[in-house]
Amino acid sequence: MKIAYLDNAATTPLKKEVIQVMVNALKDNSFGNPSSIQHSYGRRSKSIIEESRLKISKNINSYPSEIIFTSGGTESNNLILRSSVLYLKIQYILTSPIEHVSVLKTILDLSSKYNVYVEFIHIDNKGSLDLNDLEKKLKKYYNKRILVSLMHANNEIGNLLDIDSVGNLCKKYNAYFHSDTIQIIGNYPINMKFAPFDFATASAHKFYGPKGIGFIFIRKELIKQMKPLITGGYQEYGIRPGTENMYGIIGLSEALNLSSCSFYNYAKKMKELKWYCISELKKNIPNIVFNGLSDTNQSIPSILNIFYPKKDHLLYFHLDLMGVAISKGSSCNSYNVKQVSHVIQYIADKKFLRKMTPIRISFGFFNEKKDIDLLIDAFIKIKN
Repeated sequence: MKIAYLDNAATTPLKKEVIQVMVNALKDNSFGNPSSIQHSYGRRSKSIIEESRLKISKNINSYPSEIIFTSGGTESNNLILRSSVLYLKIQYILTSPIEHVSVLKTILDLSSKYNVYVEFIHIDNKGSLDLNDLEKKLKKYYNKRILVSLMHANNEIGNLLDIDSVGNLCKKYNAYFHSDTIQIIGNYPINMKFAPFDFATASAHKFYGPKGIGFIFIRKELIKQMKPLITGGYQEYGIRPGTENMYGIIGLSEALNLSSCSFYNYAKKMKELKWYCISELKKNIPNIVFNGLSDTNQSIPSILNIFYPKKDHLLYFHLDLMGVAISKGSSCNSYNVKQVSHVIQYIADKKFLRKMTPIRISFGFFNEKKDIDLLIDAFIKIKN
């Protein structure tokens, strides 16, 4: 049976070069504890980590010391948000109702435990942020300790945030800016020297690297103010104690390096796949509805979100049986088959929620037009 994997926003397949570099590291006696620098085994492991950190920093144009390795996106977002409240003494957090659950749930937890005041910035029915409302709220809390937490590209509808405008407002009102950049870093170019973030997050399995490894970018001026959430050794500048996942780190750095060498071609291919998919959907599925800005240039080309014009909780499984892997939204929030994601619930017209089925289609490096043809054929067979 032909198979089309179209859930790359959830996770991506490993590139063969990434597998090879990890296997090589597993085989070549790089088993030493990187903190045991008294002997060559430990120093060898330590050098692999620091060489990887340097390679990553070059690819995103940051200082090596601004990169802190973690287990992935959820830990990274938690570490930044919780450390900001505990150690930067953040009193007010401004965010949006369509952030990833690792941001929303963490912020709500901080609000209840530490009396942090949270306000949600207005989002319209296309998922676009109201910059005027953001400025109004920043002005309201001027001279307070404020953190703005907004994702660069929404992981469900693909909408792109105007990060420069948000960054300028944060600077104007003396607020810190954290961005969940997990759908961006490793897939599209980013220059941290000129980016407006104080904090950003990345996860290797979103850009053809291994699961269980990611990193935080922390602006160098803030590194010394951040402290660990768990106590232990002095690994990762004392911010994230615990023996590092060396094999994951080397896989992450190789994946990022490979992606950085082909950002232009990757983006071009994603755009071609996306517009071909949009065209075929419009041609073959009457009354289809596009969610967010996913059918415009104001979203990343690798994510497309639609309402399929029929209410069917088993649609995803029917497609899977026909060889097509798609999702209803974020994999971190998909355990309840009947529950529509908080993002779609917030922006969608209620009549669509009652009568249609939300679907996220996300393209990747290994996809071709034939995968979209398979998806369209499956939709047609289900419709008939």
